[in-house]
Amino acid sequence: MAAEDQPDPDAPAGGADVGAQLFGTWEIDEIAYEDPSTERYITVTPVAHTAGRHASKQFQKSQISIVERFINRLMQTEENTGKKQKTLSYVREAFDLIHERTEENPIQILVTAVENAAPREETVRLKYGGISVPKAVDVAPQRRVDQALKFLAEGVHNDSFKSSTSVPEAIASQLTGAANYDVQTYAVSQKEEKERVAAAAR
Repeated sequence: MAAEDQPDPDAPAGGADVGAQLFGTWEIDEIAYEDPSTERYITVTPVAHTAGRHASKQFQKSQISIVERFINRLMQTEENTGKKQKTLSYVREAFDLIHERTEENPIQILVTAVENAAPREETVRLKYGGISVPKAVDVAPQRRVDQALKFLAEGVHNDSFKSSTSVPEAIASQLTGAANYDVQTYAVSQKEEKERVAAAAR
């Protein structure tokens, strides 16, 4: 083979204009963040299954993809524990549904949904002389992302468990609803309720 016919080792796979894509379909380069406080904790990568590589170090979960974190959250129920390949296929189908309905990048929809469902305030209980008193506190950015993922996963479970609604359909409706800040969506309603209780405890 002539030297000029050999491929450039520094060129990206698939051609110069093609970057790594999630599920081989969705671009990850132009994701917009509206909340600067949670931006560093919402990581977007083309890898949706790292085989628990983040589990060895505290807080390293923030360095893996928000898509994988959402998938892991969906598995945290009695029926779905450990079924990662099945959950991956559900999320892949849900992303196709989201794109059909909104004509937007479903990764962007997920990022916006997490930002919208992340509570900014919550309550803790302080004891004064044996009496518990609720006190409003600001929520740390990493906990905000954790809580948002929890609310989104709970909403999917509530919609699809013992229901005619399929899991991909439930995922798509929860993510699009939260991205549009629909207060009828479980995740947004939970966020609003937490902030309402915290406002009363100031």
